Amino acid sequence: MNGRAKMRPVGVLGGMGPEATILLMSRVVAFTPARDDSDHVPMLVDNNTQVPSRIKALIERTGEDPGPVLVAMARRLAAAGVEALAMPCNTAHHYAPLLKAAVSIPLLDMVELTVDRVARMGRGSNTRQARRIGMLASPAVRITGLFDRAFAARGLEPVYPPHQDLVLSCIKMIKATGRSDAANEKLRAAAAELRAEGVDMLMIACSELSLINGCLSREFPFIDTIDVLAEAVIAFSRDGATEAVAMGSEQAAPTTGYGRSDASTEEGRSRLREEL
Repeated sequence: MNGRAKMRPVGVLGGMGPEATILLMSRVVAFTPARDDSDHVPMLVDNNTQVPSRIKALIERTGEDPGPVLVAMARRLAAAGVEALAMPCNTAHHYAPLLKAAVSIPLLDMVELTVDRVARMGRGSNTRQARRIGMLASPAVRITGLFDRAFAARGLEPVYPPHQDLVLSCIKMIKATGRSDAANEKLRAAAAELRAEGVDMLMIACSELSLINGCLSREFPFIDTIDVLAEAVIAFSRDGATEAVAMGSEQAAPTTGYGRSDASTEEGRSRLREEL
């Protein structure tokens, strides 16, 4: 990356949960083609674990509104000098309109970016475009219709598991105890339900589930919103891009799990840097 302009700083609204925040940072590092420290993305992270529960606010309807806390975080990061914001929590994007109205810098919208990526996959190639997308996400995503507008605008259809409690229990288990065989089994069961519904591909749309996406079969395509957001962070920092980001082939189907959990290996990191 010699000769490039100075990398732009990105602010991360984190803590939802803390391990998912670290996951985004690690994916950004893994995906960045760097030869020295200065080639990496400068990130300022507000790892605020005290953001009110999105589950309690949106699903159980018993909790405090997270919106004002998220707005305060966004304003602090903007005041600190970051040039864009990223938020590695899908459900918290319910509050994205508040954040966009509160600050003058862009929010790299994980929902819009991921759905746009799915819509562009297969164009101009022999790969069939995915239309029915199996959603591995918090029930709050369905309750709020978080992805509905973005899907409808691109002629796509979200499909949710028949037993949404299975996914919610998996998310709560990961938050409480971290990665486990039991959580893996729940995620695989939810994925199997969606495949039985005839979906064309899966979307991991909860950052807790992103932590265990390696348990999913690579024989069926999936895309992970955390990976798309990580690529968008790099593209903004490097080039100032805030719209649809095409890093690697946008025409390639995600047959090896577009969710790039293989970034955890040196071979996987080398392949990702070549793509980028």
